[in-house]
Amino acid sequence: MAIAVPKKKKYTYEDYAKLPEGAPYQLIGGELIITPAPTPYHQRISRKIEFLLIEYVEKNELGEVFDAPIDVYFEETETYQPDIIFISKERLNIIGETKIEGAPDLIIEILSPSTAYYDLKKKFKIYEKHGVKEYWIVDPEEKSIEIYQNEGGQFRLIQTEKETGTINSLFLKGFELNLEKIF
Repeated sequence: MAIAVPKKKKYTYEDYAKLPEGAPYQLIGGELIITPAPTPYHQRISRKIEFLLIEYVEKNELGEVFDAPIDVYFEETETYQPDIIFISKERLNIIGETKIEGAPDLIIEILSPSTAYYDLKKKFKIYEKHGVKEYWIVDPEEKSIEIYQNEGGQFRLIQTEKETGTINSLFLKGFELNLEKIF
């Protein structure tokens, strides 16, 4: 069932919540941004990373891992659907009935042509501002991963690898990914 959302200059979470479940939108800067379905290559990369992350998190009883689409509410005009998120067991209280209500500890975004601008600019700033502890940017075209750590409200690039090598999370001590197994 389609629900008409009136055209506005700035949308809020209340407007966003009226969209049908599974609607391909994110609320970014008060705009409803259509996010097309990811490519099979994007999904393959996401699955590989998520599988290894879930395995590590569950083995060590560290918290919860979710993947898109899941709403993450940051503020009234900012609700995103990151590719992969991790929430530590100490912060599971941010998992609401209909959405994640606050910044996950770790966010992993896999770039695609339709979302790269938002992942690298607008969402980057909101993740930084709201205290995401670690932000990974995965670039399928470059076959690279960058890890940013939040220090005092600002992201600092702590590691980048391209095509080969191993990425190590500082937040999830002991969690690492070999790029050759991901791309």
